Amino acid sequence: MTAPLRAEAEAVQGVAIHGDAGRTTARTGPADRKPASGKNAANGKKAGLREWLPWLDRQGRFSGLRAAAFALTLLPAVLIIYAAWMGQLGSKPWTEAIHRTGIWAVRLLVLSLAISPLRRLLDWGKLIGVRRMLGLSVMAYALGHLGLHCIDMAFDWGLIVSEIVKRFYLTIGFVALLGLCALGATSTDGMIRRLGKNWQRLHNLVYPIAGLALLHFALQSKIDVTEPALMSGLFILLLFYRGLYRWKLPVSLPALAGLALLAGLATALLETGWYALTSGVSPWLVFQANADILTYWDYASIRPAHWVALAGLAVVAARAWGARKPRPPRQARQPATA
Repeated sequence: MTAPLRAEAEAVQGVAIHGDAGRTTARTGPADRKPASGKNAANGKKAGLREWLPWLDRQGRFSGLRAAAFALTLLPAVLIIYAAWMGQLGSKPWTEAIHRTGIWAVRLLVLSLAISPLRRLLDWGKLIGVRRMLGLSVMAYALGHLGLHCIDMAFDWGLIVSEIVKRFYLTIGFVALLGLCALGATSTDGMIRRLGKNWQRLHNLVYPIAGLALLHFALQSKIDVTEPALMSGLFILLLFYRGLYRWKLPVSLPALAGLALLAGLATALLETGWYALTSGVSPWLVFQANADILTYWDYASIRPAHWVALAGLAVVAARAWGARKPRPPRQARQPATA
């Protein structure tokens, strides 16, 4: 081998190609590294800052989907702050702010759980890019929920701890918060690599955590559990979707429509059982209220079970519409070359 060819071969061997969450970068050996100039260091800091901008994708390009998701996560906080500034939180503003942050934490939690099944059902791959953002926003609102509670209790830690221990709905809410913090702390790319297969096992705990959060929501709502029933019904629908893929059942439009109606029925039964156990109201009267819309055709007659069924049928319609659109053939992936 001549000297120029030997030098070129050694240069190629000194470059290692490795993937990191979809990125391909080149690393050179210590002998090939040169001290970065001031301009290169500034560019590196700017590139590192761009990676943290929530409206950019992994390639550093602007993403309308990510920008919309980021705006959605900020909107509840803006509305709560605006209501507090305008004095619209009632006679107990701290208590009202506690309730609103908790409600939004549950809403965003259910929305984050919907990302994976909707990505599959609607064949919308880019949707997975906002799941981490939504999950972290759930943790943020849950921590804000607890923080406002501590402010309302004047940071009397003895009283706060005793309340959490004595009151069952506070206990399960605090356990759910701890679980959300554990999931948030392990949501980085580095933790995904370190935990390996254990990462998926850990993050599958989001489903029992969501169940605890929904139970906490229903218990603290006391009399009116309309929204807890709605969130619980949507959670049931998402569990149906998860079971559909877990057990590899056929994903057809009639099957999805049947799951939507079944989730609506389960929501009606759940609401009926809750009122029967906690208030002593006749279960038949509560269940019969779900048929009032057929009699009165009034917006107020729409129960959580109806909204859950409509949400499931909307997914069916979206999947049917997406199936009609012609898709361009996927290009074969070119093999990597040196």
